[in-house]
This record gives sequence, structure tokens and C-alpha cells, in this order.
Amino acid sequence: MTTSLPRTGRRPGGRRGRLGSVAAAATATLTSVSLLAACSGPPKNDDGGVTDLKLSATTPEARGEIDFFTWAVYAEPPTLDYTMAFDYPQNTVLSNVCESLMRWTPGLTTEPGLAQKASNPDPTTWVYDLRPGVRFHDGKEMTADDVVFSLGRQTDPDNAAAWAQVFQNVASITKSGPLQVTVKLNKPDSQFPQYMATAAGVVASKAAVEAAGKDYGTTGGLGCSGPFKLGTWNKGQSIELERFDQYWGTKAKSKKAVFRVLTDPSARTNALLSGEADGGYLIPTESYARLRSSGAGTLYFGEGLSTVNVNVTNMQGPLGDIRVRRALSLALDRSGFVKAGLGGAGTVTNSLTTRAAWAAAPESTLKTAFDSLPPTGQDIDKAKALVAEAGATGKTLTVATSSIGQDVSLLATAVQSAGTRIGLDIQLKTIAPNAFTALFTDPQAREGIDMFPLTYYDSITDPLDLLQNFKTGAYMNFAGHSDPEYDKLVDQASAVYPTEQRMEIEAKLQHRASEQLLWIPVAEWPTALFLNKRITGAPTTISYMYYPWAADVGAAQ
Repeated sequence: MTTSLPRTGRRPGGRRGRLGSVAAAATATLTSVSLLAACSGPPKNDDGGVTDLKLSATTPEARGEIDFFTWAVYAEPPTLDYTMAFDYPQNTVLSNVCESLMRWTPGLTTEPGLAQKASNPDPTTWVYDLRPGVRFHDGKEMTADDVVFSLGRQTDPDNAAAWAQVFQNVASITKSGPLQVTVKLNKPDSQFPQYMATAAGVVASKAAVEAAGKDYGTTGGLGCSGPFKLGTWNKGQSIELERFDQYWGTKAKSKKAVFRVLTDPSARTNALLSGEADGGYLIPTESYARLRSSGAGTLYFGEGLSTVNVNVTNMQGPLGDIRVRRALSLALDRSGFVKAGLGGAGTVTNSLTTRAAWAAAPESTLKTAFDSLPPTGQDIDKAKALVAEAGATGKTLTVATSSIGQDVSLLATAVQSAGTRIGLDIQLKTIAPNAFTALFTDPQAREGIDMFPLTYYDSITDPLDLLQNFKTGAYMNFAGHSDPEYDKLVDQASAVYPTEQRMEIEAKLQHRASEQLLWIPVAEWPTALFLNKRITGAPTTISYMYYPWAADVGAAQ
């Protein structure tokens, strides 16, 4: 069976290195990244940040099994279809149900997943040898046909696939044996194999997906192979996962995981304090101090590979003038936002990418990437002058905000305050948490919105994961920006296998993107995790997006 793939331009790119013939070198590089991130904490600078925050590599290992645990999530996933698993709510749940060819680990390295081996016999060929005896939740055993079908769905426009850009250089995906799949590339792509550890590489039962039809991901099972299977989904309230006892790997320590949808930040915090919820990621920043001192459990911080930004979504109005975007950047009170919006657990930045993502770069490349970026300090007079020069004084701009947490609401308010001080009329549009999630997948949801707060997490440990978002046609290039020279640099970086050489190109991309301010960078933000005294075992890093973290959660005593 062969799938020939159309050329598409969706889903932000960015890749982490190469498997197969250079697996050892790649693993060593990635390990150094995760160790640096785990030991150093967020980078410090003179503009703000924290002084007492230490990042944890993980939480203590569970001591035994439990019947269930409850987990607080800020929004209900609109769907659990893996082709649309693009935001926190979907991936937090789906990572425990569906598995990919490769696997991201808690240490932010890559290891075999459903493929027990990935080889690269030549620069344009990838061969995946599948694990034998893997059983899907629908009872069928995984075959190469399931892999070809599952990866093929990612490129189907009818699926609104968020990951299709990962496959932009793929010519065909072919069944080359009962348990072997061969991917042919149109040109060398050091990035593609790394994304096989994300939702882009998920494998589901062809029979189960076809039987569900258009309802796949919203009702019934998912036909995946993870340590948990989808149980009862009480719309608007909770999603239950049940332990899959035929799982090929180490079985989950909990018989059930219950995800409670708590859209109000105060309700989530109270649930954590009362024991109504045993744990949660994406803790409301306003609750950090309260949870830390409560005695109810432990608040952990881990490497998030995350930056907080203001995403520019409309270049047809005043924001189409670079002077207006620069003015807003100059007027933003980043330090004040970190203290209030991130509870002090963050670092002011003028970089679109995190420093941890550049850990494999030589010092000279790091210097090139971070020197001479736009300033983070405020300059209201200069910002006013830029707005006036652009003829934008009094112009109206709309910023989306939501009650998800004060990291969103206070950043939107900070943008409004900055705009008011420099002569712009910034209007806030408050939308529900579920609608806020839709901003990432539905163009109609972005209509009438010029900007919105965006926390971006890297799906792999490489700056290109974020920087490719500004390529023409990229999934998250919501403003429709197009720069042929930038596109050429992205293509060059994607095709270079050696990490140090690739990052030299990425440093140029960083500067070009920063000069355009298509997103306005605000702060770096670590991952926050709270566990009460009943449970332990969950990883602290952003790996929970693609690693079956819930299977590690068990009894703390």
C-alpha cells in the first residue's frame, strides 16, 4: 500500500536532528539540552525574572498502583482526533491514549515508540520497522497498513490537519513489509523524523477510524494503542481514560485517569487545594504562592521550552505597518507582566525562542542569535513618535482575551495599557476558554481580532520549531506574512543535518523574524505542575504533550 502526498503548508515546523545513522550523536545533543535546562533554571537578565525558582527534572517515582486519579484541565478538547491535536487540552489527554512511531521522553530526548527501529539508508529515505504484537484498543493488531493510513490522514485537507507541514517534503509512504513502512522524501529533510515523536507520528487502527467516519475524535473510541483507552466523555464536564490491560509496554499504575474540565482558574485552584483534583499542569499563575504554601501538595517547575508572545493575526489594518508593531513592543511593560501575569515565575525576553532550545549551539552562534535583538525596556516617547509617524494615532485594534488564567488576561490588559499610552485605541474581546483554543485551528474564530496572547511550546528541542511559523503558508502564520528570503533560509536550515551548521542558519532566521515583530516576544515561561500528597510520578517538563505521562502516575505513599 502506498500513499502519495500532496504539497501542503500547514502546521509549524521545526526539527530536532537526525535518527538512524547518527542516532547516538543526536541523543547526546538532546541529553545535553535537557540536562542544561533541568539544572540551570530560566535564563536571568537585568529586566526581570525569578531568583528562587529551580527547575525539576521529574517528580518522585510512584510507589504503587491506585484505582484512579483526577486531573484538572482548563478547557475541553474540541476533538481528540490526532490530526488536530495542536493545543494543550487535546495533547494533555491524547498523549496517554494514542502513540507515535517515535516517542519524546521526560528528558526531552527521542526514543523508539511504535517503531522499534528507524533507519536512514540514504538522505531521502526513512525506514520504520514496527513493533510486533502491538494491539489497538479495538482489539486489532497494528500492521504497516495502519501506519500508511494514519500518516496519510495528516495531509488530507478535509481533516484540517494541523501537522501537514511536517510532510511537505514527503513523496510517498509505502508498506515495504508486514511490519515495515518506508518514507520517501523529495529532498533531504532532517526535520521529518523528529516529528514522528509528536502527534504527527500517531498511528491508529485504520478500521476504527474508517468506522467512525466524520465522528472520529468526538464520539466512541480512538482505535489507538496507548496505556489508556478512551472511556466515558461527559461533554463539558470530564473525560475518563481507562487502563488498557493489553498494552504492549509497561502498564499504567492507575486503573483510571479522570480529566475534569474547570474553565475558571479559581475553581481549578480550589479543586487542587481540596483534593477534588489530584493534580494538573498549566497552573493559574495567580495561584503559585497559595499552592506552594498550602501544605496540600507540591508545586513543581520544569523546562517548558515555552515563550509568551503577542500574536499578530491581522496585517490588513494598522499592524501592517512595522512602526506600529515596534511601538507596541517598546510600550509593553514586560517586567510588570512577569511579576503579575506569571507570578514571578518567568523571565523577560526579547527573543522569540527560548535559550534552552539553543543549548546545542556553539557560543559564537548563540551570540549571533541573541545579540542586537529589539530592546525589552519601555520607551514611551519613542513609541508615541512611531505611532504618529505611521499615521495610526487613534486607530482601533482588537485583542482577544479569556478567563483561562491571568497569564492571558493580564497580557491582554498590558497590551491595552501600552496602546493607550502611545495613542492607539485597544479594545479587548473576551471569549470563552474553548473559543480561545479555536483561535489556533479555525480562521473564522480569528475574524475581527488583530492580536491575541500566545504561549508557544516547542514540540521538539530546536529553535526552528518556532521560527518556521513565519514561513509563507505556515500553519501558525495567521497574519499571512510572506518573505521569500526568509522562506529560503527556512528551507536551507531544514535540509542541514549537522546541528551546529543548522543553528548558524537559524540564528539568521531569529534576527529576521525579530526585526519584523510578527509576534511580539514577552517572556520565557517554565512548565508548572501541582501534585497533591496522594499521587506522584508525572514528569515536570513539556514532554507531557507527547509522552504517556499519566501511565507513570501512582501512589505517593
